[in-house]
Amino acid sequence: MKMKWSFLFSACLVLVTNLVSAQSFYNVISYGAKNDSSIIATKAIAKAIAAASKAGGGTVYFPAGKYLTGPIHLKSNITIFIDAGAELHFSDNFDNYLPMVPSRYEGVDVTSFSPLFYAYGAENISITGRGIIDGHGKKWWDFVEGYKKDQPRSKWQFQFDSLNKNILLPDDPAQMKRGFLRPPFIQTMYCKNVLIEGISIRNSPFWTVNPEFCENVTVHAVTINNPHSPNTDGINPESCKYVHISNCHISVGDDCITIKSGKDIPGRTKQMPAEDYTITNCTMLSGHGGVVIGSEMSGDVRRIAISNCIFDGTDKGIRIKTTRGRGGVVEDIRVSNIVMNNIKDIAFVMDMQYSKTKEEPLSERTPRFRNIHISNVSGNAKQAAYVNGLEEMPVSDISFHNIDLITEEGFVLKNAKNIAFHQVQISSKNSPPISALAVTNLELDGIKAQITNLSLPVLRFQNASQVFIHGCNIIGTGDFIQLKGTENKEMLIKDNYLRKTVNPLKKETDNLNNIILEESNR
Repeated sequence: MKMKWSFLFSACLVLVTNLVSAQSFYNVISYGAKNDSSIIATKAIAKAIAAASKAGGGTVYFPAGKYLTGPIHLKSNITIFIDAGAELHFSDNFDNYLPMVPSRYEGVDVTSFSPLFYAYGAENISITGRGIIDGHGKKWWDFVEGYKKDQPRSKWQFQFDSLNKNILLPDDPAQMKRGFLRPPFIQTMYCKNVLIEGISIRNSPFWTVNPEFCENVTVHAVTINNPHSPNTDGINPESCKYVHISNCHISVGDDCITIKSGKDIPGRTKQMPAEDYTITNCTMLSGHGGVVIGSEMSGDVRRIAISNCIFDGTDKGIRIKTTRGRGGVVEDIRVSNIVMNNIKDIAFVMDMQYSKTKEEPLSERTPRFRNIHISNVSGNAKQAAYVNGLEEMPVSDISFHNIDLITEEGFVLKNAKNIAFHQVQISSKNSPPISALAVTNLELDGIKAQITNLSLPVLRFQNASQVFIHGCNIIGTGDFIQLKGTENKEMLIKDNYLRKTVNPLKKETDNLNNIILEESNR
């Protein structure tokens, strides 16, 4: 009898479990979608989401097949599950992305075309599975690339104008005034607990994964493929808190992963920083930059950890950029365990003069870069690094530790202070391995450099002060240190091993203050 009751209880439990499971899954085909792309499924998908939402949440399920759809708007407690073999093809009819919705475009709050996946103020939302989503972005790209100022304005531009009369504009409002802003592929705004996992994404109209003002965002094991396309950044979490990006594979027409926090006055007014991000175990292929911060960083970017990534063929590796007028601070950035291969331009960029501007007094418009530390990186690039601060606000507190690079051009430092190199090995063909202009408090420890062009020094300084050089190992060069100009001062050079070096110190003038070359150099 006990065994009979136990069997009946187990059978009932299985039945109840299956009923609950069936009720929590909402197959879009049951709501009128066709998996042969024969009809547009936007309304059917919306019905499935509404049914799940009414029940308190659930999984909207796409079985194998091809679906044609317009924008998909998520609600709280909804999972979009795109099964293996399922493909969502988004319409390239611009009218399908009306009515326009609250959005953000390059750091400016606007009302514009609906993103392809969109959520506003939702919690506990997911887009998961092993399927494919295709944005069919070419028509969007062609419209923007082919637009000319003197051609008649489209109905979409007139609608944009009517909805954005009183928006806060950036310092350069030209792009907003054009009035045709492509939608991001996935944009969640003011959401909590967002998960994007497993899916493959291709042909985004604009930025691909673009959370805005969100908290606790995870992007895991996602493949993004948008090469040879304009401004199709991969993952752009903007003004978010607690973001986790891992195990992604990205090849795009702009930056692979970009961190932003608003642009100029709109960003400073909103004052919502990007903070507490981890980026790990990702591969970046085609793209302008592997991981990029800015240039829209007016609301601040802080506490970012980037580790265990491969950059292969990107234009730049790690890039941090801003310009006068942005304001904001980028600080507490850690980069470690990166392999860079075939970097077409520069491995590391920290550029505060991304656009040409004139020096101005310190104010809320003045950006800041500080506490940025890069370690355990190897690879090859055209140039090792370009660190370029402002005359009125130098880049500060930067370190390079355990770096091994083969390059054509070396490290270039301008307008910087509190800079440290520890155990950096570099082979530079066409320029000095390290050049410093207007740099204060610079330590070089354990530099290893191989110079094939004997006309080049290992270190070139101009207007540098408080420099400490020790423990370097240099094989065969003409000049170890070259001092240009008359403003170099307070340098201590000791305990360096200079094998076959012709001249340890070459200077243009004897009018130098406190330059000490100790006999311990040999």
